[in-house]
Amino acid sequence: MNTCQWLIRMQYQNAKPPLKFSDKIVVITGSGTGIGQAIAKKFALNGASIIIMGRRKEPLDETSQILEGVISSAGSSGKIRAFPGVDVSDEVEVNEMFKTIKQEFGKVDIIVNNAGVSGPVKIFTNANFKEFKDCVAIHLTGTFWTSIQGLQVLEPGGEIITITTFFTEENRYDQRPYRFRTPYTAAQGAKNRLAEALAWELVEKGIRSVAINPGPVHSDRIYRTVYPKAAAEFLRIGGYPDLSSIEIEKAAVKLLPLLGESDNIISNGIKEIATEIAKSNNNESTIEIERLYKIISAMLVKIKEIAEKIQNNTAKMIVDGEFLAQDEVADMVLNLCDVKISRLINGKVIPNDRIFYPVKPVAGTSLETSTPMEVKDQVIVITISSSAKKDVDCVRQMAAILDSKSVKQTIILTSSKSNLPHFEGFHSHLIDLSSEESIRKIFNVIITKFGDIDAVVHFTGSYDYNLPLSSLTRQQWDLLVDNFVNTPGLITREAVNAMAPTGAAEEPIKFKGSKGIVVIVGPDSPIGKKISGAIRARSEVFRGALRPYTATVNQELADVLGSNIRLYLILAGNIEGSNPNNDKLQKSILQLISGSALKRNETVFYIDEARD
Repeated sequence: MNTCQWLIRMQYQNAKPPLKFSDKIVVITGSGTGIGQAIAKKFALNGASIIIMGRRKEPLDETSQILEGVISSAGSSGKIRAFPGVDVSDEVEVNEMFKTIKQEFGKVDIIVNNAGVSGPVKIFTNANFKEFKDCVAIHLTGTFWTSIQGLQVLEPGGEIITITTFFTEENRYDQRPYRFRTPYTAAQGAKNRLAEALAWELVEKGIRSVAINPGPVHSDRIYRTVYPKAAAEFLRIGGYPDLSSIEIEKAAVKLLPLLGESDNIISNGIKEIATEIAKSNNNESTIEIERLYKIISAMLVKIKEIAEKIQNNTAKMIVDGEFLAQDEVADMVLNLCDVKISRLINGKVIPNDRIFYPVKPVAGTSLETSTPMEVKDQVIVITISSSAKKDVDCVRQMAAILDSKSVKQTIILTSSKSNLPHFEGFHSHLIDLSSEESIRKIFNVIITKFGDIDAVVHFTGSYDYNLPLSSLTRQQWDLLVDNFVNTPGLITREAVNAMAPTGAAEEPIKFKGSKGIVVIVGPDSPIGKKISGAIRARSEVFRGALRPYTATVNQELADVLGSNIRLYLILAGNIEGSNPNNDKLQKSILQLISGSALKRNETVFYIDEARD
């Protein structure tokens, strides 16, 4: 062997195989901690350049240092770029980030939509509407806008991976309710369907979209936030000796952030809470503060016990009883980005949750019943955000039918000024249906003038399924989210609270036995003889928000609050693409508001899918 041959052989033997994601650039949202950081480390270990981002600078600085070490140990030439202070729900911040990425990197190969928050963990009747909207904005709008802006830098072969939750994956007849998490379920349900719709729209660009539901994962968020908050909410609703529901909530708000702190810090925190409650009760004696201190200390122990029980109950639904490690989720994401695998599963939601979560079917196709549709002397409120002729005509006809059945009063509330002339002859008002104050005020006026509200029917209208989601401006998208997620959520909450005794939101025991019906008429199925997969997928995005939302609300109304108030969702149209049957829609609404379906478990109805 001559010298030249020997050198070539030695170079071959010493050469390391290229790392799997060498020369790849990966954007990971919410990557300063937790699952996002774990995903970033896996990609760095496999040679990729990593772009991390989040709202807080300190975690990103720490993650950057960790990733630099990983890159060095892997012998990679990958780079790290951090974007602190970027909230995925903020249009300008996301726009500026991708503008900078394009200037500095030129292109991106993979986007991982991981950013998320727990959102309000409380029953929907007592939830803050701003927190509701913020949760939806981060999970749903953040995913949408990051993906859309990412198209500026994603090249053919690029991938969008969206991380969602097992609680909102569904099939046509089963929905998984997630009590105390209504905005979370609505946003995550829509995210699943959004990932599918984007896959259809981006196939011509050579970009793939996949979603994954990793199931329960070991994390600080779930142990220190979600489970303890849920436990505290159980106590607020069920009661705790010697404390009112309001006092339990006040104590929990200040107690829960102390979890994980030293005994001394927790003790001082409990003293402050006890003193504050004593002061509000006009009894600041030492004996009273000491009494409250003991009660609140015991309540904290109870919260921990309930939180552990929730965790154990969830573990029992997993085949091996084990939550996933964050590294295991990162491995899943890494595998989804394998070119061969991603081509096979493009457009799919991967149910890797391993959860056996049995639920009662809540979807039905028929409302035919022999029970009389009695609505005489009822007060019915109809709200409509759509100005489409078919929706306006349906509301006008519905109001006329109700009047013919001797209801006490029908009130139509619309957010579109152009609708008012069509409702002449009926009791109608122009109102901002997205305003918490306006809705609450008008419901109070109706109760004062006409008596208890028996039913509220809300028409969302539909949207243009021919318009690609990837072509929408941010303003267009925000209007869709407001119309099909936020506004139905607000109207449902205010309607339920109006149907319950005064103060029930703060004292949940008052809900027991209360009555009322809320019906959401959601967007129709697409119409036409030949409906493409892209159009079908687009039509499901916001239907996919309303289904799990409806399931969760009803679990809270019935199982948690013990009320006889129900929320129903009607989704008109059918798989064949024929026009919705307006007569069937009106009869279905009448049957629901008459209470004839109250004893049935179904709450989501595909009324045009039933065989005549």
